[in-house]
Amino acid sequence: MKNIFIVIALFFGTEHLLYAQEDGVVSFNLPVRNSLKFNRFLINPTFSFVREQSTIVSFYNKRQWVQFDNAPQTYLVSYSGRFRENEGISVGLFQQNYGVLTTFGAVANFAHNVMFQEDSNLTFGMNVGFYKSGLDKGKVITNYPDPSLESIPSNALITVNPGINYGTAFLDFGLSINNLILYNLKTSKVVEDDPEQSIQAHIMHTGYLDTYGFFDKSKFSALLKTEVKKDKTVVSGLMMFAIPKGIWAQAGYNSVYGISGGLGLNITPKISLEYNFEKGMGNLSNFGSSHEIVFAYKFKSSSYYYGDDEEEGAIISPTEVRKSVPAKESSILSPEDAQKLKELKLALAAQKEERRLQKLKEIADAAAKAKADSLNQTKLAADAKAKADALAKAKLAADAKAKADALAKAKIATDTKPKPDALAQAKLAADAKAKADALAQAKLAADAKAKADALAQAKIAADAKAKADALAQAKLDTDNKAKADALAQAKLAADAKAKADALAQAKLAADNKAKADALAQAKLDTDNKAKADALAQAKLDADAKAKADALAQAKLDADNKAKADALAQAKLAADAKAKADALAQAKLDADNKAKADALAQAKLAADDKVKADALAQAKLDAENKAKLAATPKDATTKSMDDLSKLVEESKNTQQQLLMRLGETVANKEKDLKELKEENDLSEKGIFKEPKPFKSVSAENNALEALKLELVEVNKTQTVKIRELENLYKERLKKVPNKDDETNQYYLKAIETLKQEQLKVLQSNTNLIASLEKIKTDTEIEKKRRIKRAGFENDQSRYLKDKATLSLIKEKTAFSSVPLKAEDFDSGDEQSTMQILKNIKNVESGYYLVVAVHDNVAKRDEFLTKAVAAGQTNIDFFYDINTSKYFIYYNKFDNIEEAKKALESKGSKPYNGKMSLAKIEN
Repeated sequence: MKNIFIVIALFFGTEHLLYAQEDGVVSFNLPVRNSLKFNRFLINPTFSFVREQSTIVSFYNKRQWVQFDNAPQTYLVSYSGRFRENEGISVGLFQQNYGVLTTFGAVANFAHNVMFQEDSNLTFGMNVGFYKSGLDKGKVITNYPDPSLESIPSNALITVNPGINYGTAFLDFGLSINNLILYNLKTSKVVEDDPEQSIQAHIMHTGYLDTYGFFDKSKFSALLKTEVKKDKTVVSGLMMFAIPKGIWAQAGYNSVYGISGGLGLNITPKISLEYNFEKGMGNLSNFGSSHEIVFAYKFKSSSYYYGDDEEEGAIISPTEVRKSVPAKESSILSPEDAQKLKELKLALAAQKEERRLQKLKEIADAAAKAKADSLNQTKLAADAKAKADALAKAKLAADAKAKADALAKAKIATDTKPKPDALAQAKLAADAKAKADALAQAKLAADAKAKADALAQAKIAADAKAKADALAQAKLDTDNKAKADALAQAKLAADAKAKADALAQAKLAADNKAKADALAQAKLDTDNKAKADALAQAKLDADAKAKADALAQAKLDADNKAKADALAQAKLAADAKAKADALAQAKLDADNKAKADALAQAKLAADDKVKADALAQAKLDAENKAKLAATPKDATTKSMDDLSKLVEESKNTQQQLLMRLGETVANKEKDLKELKEENDLSEKGIFKEPKPFKSVSAENNALEALKLELVEVNKTQTVKIRELENLYKERLKKVPNKDDETNQYYLKAIETLKQEQLKVLQSNTNLIASLEKIKTDTEIEKKRRIKRAGFENDQSRYLKDKATLSLIKEKTAFSSVPLKAEDFDSGDEQSTMQILKNIKNVESGYYLVVAVHDNVAKRDEFLTKAVAAGQTNIDFFYDINTSKYFIYYNKFDNIEEAKKALESKGSKPYNGKMSLAKIEN
């Protein structure tokens, strides 16, 4: 047992040099270095905001060097993500066990982002940690009390780690200071000579693959980091490749801790699992492997969308959420709640009965008022008739009196005249009597009529009274019936509580449904009216547009004619200029041909001279060789002859290899010139069929083999020349006469071989340098070609899309039938607001997006229906990062106006899935 304790103590004592100072003080150093997915704020404090996708809660565990007992372990529970549009936060609880030492504490992070123009961002961040470090006495194994253990104190420390990051569209550059301040609360002093205090710099690239199929929209991230400490510098790199299916892989290297690799996957859209493996190298190679595991839960933000990533897939796809049916009311209630429920239901029943009685009373009052009005009308008619009869009687009386006066006057006049005869007198008397009888008869008829009228009036009054009594009796019966019904209803509610409860619940649901139906109907009426108004307005706009289009067309025809005339004139001028240019070019070509012929002739003459010199030299060498062959030879001379033959053969091989290398360089240079010419013409708008990129792997392999072979031949030739020179020196010792023909021959031969060898080596160096330059220039030209092709593809798509939109607006007529919301396919469901970057041909701002499609046919179908519904401002833009079309019809410069427009989107059928998209270019 004692030996085991000694081994463990030695091990952790050695390992602890990396982390701890004296008196049990442990530096803040969480070993989270192998993941670009989770807990990135511990790499740099700004990473809680930079490239952060979601809000995540994670559990992290790392076991280092697992083959040892009580190996270092780290536990971390953290929350990290953005909580505002330009700020991010993270908090975490951690515990680290280093053998008999342990730390426990928390770390808090805050990051704030400042946006410059387009894709330029500057982010500031800070990690503040508080933890306790000390001795874990439960892990100390000893057979006797050790007083020295009591002298190791426990310390409480605070650490501050600031950081900064500058980000562009795909790159991030940043600095941070680890343990800038490490303050010991127990001693109230700043810890000096902290070995983990360092300055850390990083470069990070984040991008997506623009391809098709399984790896389309895959994300690639790479981080290069250097950490400068007082006694050493640590260099590390980490990269991650993630596919949209929710699976990612990681690999990394650290100059201290070795290599690492890991895999991760989304089990569901919210739950993720990640595993990383680390293997020590160098001084730590004997320590073995380390293991990391992370469980994470992701929250989806409903307020903000940051645009750095697409929605990731998962192994288990989400199921459709079904609407829950309201649970049946529980019949198990406390006595107090039951009493309250009973009182509430009785109150509802009483209110219902009161409303019913009030309605019956209103009906009865209305009937009584109608009857009273009828009686009053009848009375008015009777009064008017009585007045008319009285006037008729008065008129008859006045007529009778007038006739009587007339008779009296006639009688007086008769009495004053001479008396007539008896017959005349009798006749007058008879007439007077007839008149009197007629007056009496008229009086009797008038009296009879008055009596009849009085009887009729009395009958009307009796009928009216009978009707009023009947109404009063009916009202009394209604009131009595209402009271009886109320009593019966109260008795029914008291006897059948459960039924009343169910009826009350059903009535409440029915009332709510009725209100909802009424509101829906009102909304439908309002929408129909709005649609009708919109169609009417659209028709007016269409008429105005048709007139404007006719005027514009007329103006366009005139402009086109003017342009055509100008083009014809320009074509004449261009033709004349082309002829002049052709003549000038022909003259220039003739001059160039003459110069080329002269140069070719001069080169031919030079070649002939070189060949003649070579023949003369060859002849001289042959003569010398013949003389040398006739001269008696010793052993050294024979060796020199044999070696000379080998040198000659090696020289020939050199020349052949050098010639092949020269041909390769010429071919490469030719390919470069053709590629450069193609790019230059393309930039001038002149199309030339591009040559396809050929696979150069085999060609490069052959080239490397040729270079290696040439190096070996050069090395062999140099060695052989040196050996020949040594043999010459050896013979010179034996035959010290420098005028000896053999000595002179080999001296000259050696000098010639040295010069030729220098030329070969120089030519080899020049050809290799030319190859490197050609390779660099070719890569530049390939990038030019790829960049130009990408630009032309984007521009071509943009112009084609604009032409399609213009054609839809011109050819689509307004719909005579109001379109409904179900007629519009708005495509993918979007969050309330999202941020899009690098959108070409569109200004920055806030856009009201009504549909998102990745299919051109569905896009055009939505645009056509929107124009038919009266929306003439419809437009769209293309996001190359998601390969989707965003359809909109309004843009705002600030978020307040955009949010107001989103909230008051109205009932237009194409606004069903309206959302906000912020474009940052």
